[in-house]
Amino acid sequence: MSGKRDKGTGGNPWVNQTGPDPDETDEAEDQLPPSPWDLEVAPPPSPWGGGGAPGPGPGPGPGSGAEPGPATQTSSAWGDKVGPPSLRRPQPEKKRFSVPPLLIPIGAGLLVVALVAVVLVALSGGDKKADPGRSPSPSAGTPTAPASSYQPPPNALPVGFGVSIVAAPGWVEVTWEKRGKQVAIYPPGTKPSPNADGRAFLWVRQKEKVTANAYLLGIVEGEVDKEIAQLGNVRNLPCPKDVLVECVAIDYTSSFKAADGTETKVKGSVEAYRRKDNVVTALDFRTMADFAPKAEADAAIMKKSVIDSL
Repeated sequence: MSGKRDKGTGGNPWVNQTGPDPDETDEAEDQLPPSPWDLEVAPPPSPWGGGGAPGPGPGPGPGSGAEPGPATQTSSAWGDKVGPPSLRRPQPEKKRFSVPPLLIPIGAGLLVVALVAVVLVALSGGDKKADPGRSPSPSAGTPTAPASSYQPPPNALPVGFGVSIVAAPGWVEVTWEKRGKQVAIYPPGTKPSPNADGRAFLWVRQKEKVTANAYLLGIVEGEVDKEIAQLGNVRNLPCPKDVLVECVAIDYTSSFKAADGTETKVKGSVEAYRRKDNVVTALDFRTMADFAPKAEADAAIMKKSVIDSL
């Protein structure tokens, strides 16, 4: 062994290497300029007063003679010309009164109702006490009988609801009939009685809250019951007065056999008139066929007296 370090090619420290030492042959590397971040910067004064710890903002250093104050600028993330964040808790925001959305349409509806009530009171003339003698108006569901200027003659027979009938000469009142009013004519020498067979009759009937057509059909079915009948068609009549809203009529013929086996032929008609107060007045006319010309002429006069009183 020679005592010299054997530097080999593999970098083994125990092997001797030939040639100059790498530390002696390498050239010196270029040094970088000093970084401004490595320079020491004097801390700014504290914003909490003199003699305290340094504050976060720039300001005059100690011994400058200037009284330290709060920083007005900072290089922090708050941005330029922004003061330091306050340590005080912000005042809680006062809650304003808010109207629930559901109450808005309800309030609008109540306002509309109040306005309509004010308008109705204004149109009705205001306080009812101003006219103490005024009678209360009838409700809409209770129709009243219309006012009529017709004055029935002294011999008129009252039927009901302001309606009356004037009997033609020779026609007498059937006093035992309790519904409506019936007048009849009998053969000569026959005394009127419930068992006497009249030659013709005109029966004035009335009913409320029913249509004229329904009332007419009910009367016809009752008249021709147990008879052989031929009914005509229900026809509309021109209403002779403005107070009438429904006017219908029907004609029919029928026949029946008496107790002795003789056959009697009958002609009849029913007219029904409904007023605006929903009172229906029906004229039920029935006569023997051989007496029809005389009976129909008298019935026309009596029907007119009834219609005039409607």
